[in-house]
Amino acid sequence: MRLGSPHARTPLTALALVAVLLAMVLGGAAPAFAHAALKGSDPAEGSILGTAPRQVTLTFTESVGFSEDSLRVLSPQNERVNPRPAQHVDGKDNTARVELSDELAQGTYTVAWRVVSADGHPISGAFIFSIGKPSGTAAVVATGSIEDTAAGRLYGILRHVAYSGLALLVGAVAFVLVCWPTARAVRPVRRVLAVGWVALVASTAALLLLRGPYETAGALTSAFDPSQLGRTVTGRPGIALLVRLVLLAGAAVLLRRAASRLDRHHDGTTPADLGTGVRVVGAGLALAMASTWAAAEHASAGIQVPLAIPVAVLHLLAMGVWLGGLITLVTVLRRRDPGGPDVPASAVGRFSTLAFGAVAVLVATGMYQSWRQVGSWEALSTTSYGRILAVKLAAVVVVLGVAFVSRRWAARLDHEVPSAATEGQAVPEPERVRIVETVGAPTPPSPVPAADGTPPHEPAAGEPGDGDGTGPSAPASGAYRRRLRRTVAVEAALGVVVLAITTLLTGTQPSRAADTAATATAAEPQTQVVTVPFDMGTANQKGTVQITLEPGRVGQNTVEAVVYTADGGFATVPELRLTLTQNDLGIGPLDGGLKNQKGYWAAYDLQLPTPGAWTLNITVRTTDIDQVTVRETVRIT
Repeated sequence: MRLGSPHARTPLTALALVAVLLAMVLGGAAPAFAHAALKGSDPAEGSILGTAPRQVTLTFTESVGFSEDSLRVLSPQNERVNPRPAQHVDGKDNTARVELSDELAQGTYTVAWRVVSADGHPISGAFIFSIGKPSGTAAVVATGSIEDTAAGRLYGILRHVAYSGLALLVGAVAFVLVCWPTARAVRPVRRVLAVGWVALVASTAALLLLRGPYETAGALTSAFDPSQLGRTVTGRPGIALLVRLVLLAGAAVLLRRAASRLDRHHDGTTPADLGTGVRVVGAGLALAMASTWAAAEHASAGIQVPLAIPVAVLHLLAMGVWLGGLITLVTVLRRRDPGGPDVPASAVGRFSTLAFGAVAVLVATGMYQSWRQVGSWEALSTTSYGRILAVKLAAVVVVLGVAFVSRRWAARLDHEVPSAATEGQAVPEPERVRIVETVGAPTPPSPVPAADGTPPHEPAAGEPGDGDGTGPSAPASGAYRRRLRRTVAVEAALGVVVLAITTLLTGTQPSRAADTAATATAAEPQTQVVTVPFDMGTANQKGTVQITLEPGRVGQNTVEAVVYTADGGFATVPELRLTLTQNDLGIGPLDGGLKNQKGYWAAYDLQLPTPGAWTLNITVRTTDIDQVTVRETVRIT
């Protein structure tokens, strides 16, 4: 029995379905956000230093990788003042440090950074600090999206192509091995396999070349730079892409051998068995291939990594079995080679069971991933990841409803059509029935032999098809087939939408990571800088004193004080004293213990016992007899 349309379809049905798949997936593409975030820096953002620092250090919430240009320190004239590339500090993977040139002039300096987080996404940013008097700067730092480059946009597109290729390849193989072994001879199924494999190989190779420009925001032409490619293949994302290419080569050899074995042993009625060994090797290749995604994306960073990686692998494979199998089923239902094998109802029933299991795995693993990445109910509405996930959950609910309807039509069709006939197995020849003639009764008409010489057969009473209502009804069966085709097509289309949203989620910063980064940034000690003017009563004795408290929190603090003249230059004074008072609690005055550091005054062990508003009492002595005391309030947290 044929379950597809009797009319001829275009031979490019599989390619058209893939085009629709990619178009819908690419329509949901958006800039990716990173997993890690900048936690703190030394010098601190916006700080004004009395002397030039010897190095700049950045600390991130998670481990990061970087290239030669990942961390640049630019002078007010936009000249690079870090002669050597960044290094990790004391082996800590979440840090980056560069040494600075000697004798830096005073003015405002810009720190521009672009690193790669543990989940493979680049992050970037910039901040300024000043040495002595702040100044204008000619440094220009890109402020757009980190994906807003030609390499970044193309890299995002190819990621979607790779996911689509994986779904087609895994789903088509699962459909042939589990549901309908004879389908390996159907041309559209072979086309789906070929398109999935080619799409995955081509996108993986292109991703490997583009990885360098994607990380460094370089030009597309730098993809062929040998030195940059060498750095790519030594990093975790690059190694994962290389392993994927090797596994795809192994998959091609296995598919070729399996097809040859089936073609050689196929007898026209019963499909040849692939053997346990081939199935085990195929399952191993599929698991390893899915691991190349899990080991280099969100699952590889954050909490519970040893559990998150295998869960992500199962989620990917279940997605491929379900969505790729749906597309394969739609393909064989809509178009088959003339004279090719029929699609048995039992194959549809087996796929219905397989898809149900795959969806169950998707739901279970998706729930764990949602909990791991979101972290709270509030994050579903307050973060980008949470909002996208909510849309995905709504889409999954709709898909489950359509899948339920599809399973009902598949079950009815499987019940209507006997399995032996639908599998193409030989139907036993009916036994010849002896007709007893009754004396005086009219002689029954002699049966006419069939054209091929087969003895005639008359159905016995009660056999299906004799009008007793127990046999399959052709009109009803046809209606079931039409409804099944429609619901499967709708389910496949909705599955494509879910894949698009899933692909978008893989490039979005998880809510839990965003909350962690925000908390870390908020908790990171902030520098307190106050500038207080003073007036000694004469033109030459007017100026300002700048006090910097770092971190400006309860506990030990560093204090630096710089005195400026009326025209903004440095002023040397014979004495500078600082005391702090907490009037609300009656604490103080506490002596700041400032000491002359040949150009500025500093103390490195000031202890502040309680939070709240503290009054700074600053005494500036400009001569042996001239001094003034000024006050300012700071809030200590």
